[in-house]
Amino acid sequence: MTVSRRVFLGRAGATVATLIAMPRVVKAEPIRLFNGKNLDGWYCYTPQAKYENPGIFTVVDGMLRVAGGSGETAYYGGLITRQSFSNYKLSFDYKWGEPTYGSRKDKARDSGVLLHCVGPNEPGPWMTSYEFQVIEGGAGDLLVVPANGSVDDAGKPVVLQLSAEIVKQGKATIWHEGGETAVLRGGRVNWYGRDPDWRDTAGFRGREDVEGKFGEWTHCEAICRGDTLEYRVNGKLVNKAFDLSITRGKLLFQTEGAEVWYRDILLTPLAG
Repeated sequence: MTVSRRVFLGRAGATVATLIAMPRVVKAEPIRLFNGKNLDGWYCYTPQAKYENPGIFTVVDGMLRVAGGSGETAYYGGLITRQSFSNYKLSFDYKWGEPTYGSRKDKARDSGVLLHCVGPNEPGPWMTSYEFQVIEGGAGDLLVVPANGSVDDAGKPVVLQLSAEIVKQGKATIWHEGGETAVLRGGRVNWYGRDPDWRDTAGFRGREDVEGKFGEWTHCEAICRGDTLEYRVNGKLVNKAFDLSITRGKLLFQTEGAEVWYRDILLTPLAG
């Protein structure tokens, strides 16, 4: 056997050995949090109905319908996972219904998803968390939501905060990559294209809005990896944050005085 052939075979053998030794990468499969049939794995809380569900959250044709209210009453609170999560991509679609209720009558249709929820539900309506805002003209805003005394699931005090790169637009705080770093323990970071002339009126649509038009589905993703958040709306990056002080918790889909529909609520585990 020639020297060149021995070298070739040696290299080939080393390559095969390396490939055999390499760990097999297994792609995480999405978990369907909402099964399209019932509300298994979830519970509901509103200050008005406590842990009862008088038709606030229902399953219709494989979709989750959030009624938002009834008659003159707006319901505030949410449908909440029984399990807590960390390091995941949450994806979901939403579209607006027509009705608005109570103090939100004729106001911009409003809902949202709370991430990393900790602590008690009561007195509510929210839990200590970070919000992926779902509102006409503001889909992808990021809110820091201290609630119910800001304690964890064991009742111990927690500090809820995050950092974000921002610019100021009047009194508003807008996400802007490369902007000034701000630390928030409350309040909101608006998505980068929120209309400065936004009005709290039903049907509002801003000049740069990337969410679907009324009656259309909008696809959202919240990427929660370690102490970071990244929000995408219809595939477009709209908001980011880092240095989160809470990185694990339940998920809460809000009822906030407007009818809204959700579908394809999926959670894909991510490496930490």
